[in-house]
Amino acid sequence: MRPTHPINAPTGVEAWLLVSITLTALVLSGIQPVDRLTWFMEVVWVMAGLPLILATWRHFPLTRLLCWLLLLHALILVVGGHYTYSKVPIGLWFQDAFELSRNHYDRLGHFAQGFVPAILARELLLRKTPLRPGPWLFYLVASCCLAFSAFFEFIEWWAALLMGGDADAYLATQGDIWDTQWDMFLALCGAVLAQLWLARWHDRQLPGRAAP
Repeated sequence: MRPTHPINAPTGVEAWLLVSITLTALVLSGIQPVDRLTWFMEVVWVMAGLPLILATWRHFPLTRLLCWLLLLHALILVVGGHYTYSKVPIGLWFQDAFELSRNHYDRLGHFAQGFVPAILARELLLRKTPLRPGPWLFYLVASCCLAFSAFFEFIEWWAALLMGGDADAYLATQGDIWDTQWDMFLALCGAVLAQLWLARWHDRQLPGRAAP
């Protein structure tokens, strides 16, 4: 039998640093946001995700790679929530510098919506199911991310129906009739790229599995 190795998860100072950065960014983003409701709808994923990770950490710690990716995703969300995606300063700078037709910060957010969850889905599938790295895992991870992206578009649709014009800041379509399609396409691109780029790195951080 091949011996197993423990999961490569953050511990000690690194773990507390990850939590501290997330909480600090979340609190700062909530100070006089451009639109309070939009802020809440964007950062609620962070508010729900961090306590869940902490509550399950003792029995199911996450890999170091995934934890830092989740922090990056949280930062993208809280910045977008504070300013609203169409008004994020770095996006406006790129819009002016490259004479773009819109603020593309929300494109970054939807790319991350596929890139980071891909590693999360990959980790859950590898650790909780008999799946092994290979074509089926690649396909299922990409499918999960695309399904989540489509569900998020449903949320935006429901928000538009319930809130009417008040949902404009949350939707951040900026007049683009193909915004929904772009959002899902970029999430799919993120999921595919994450697996192509990070799969081997991720595998090295996962617990070993006994094999003949």
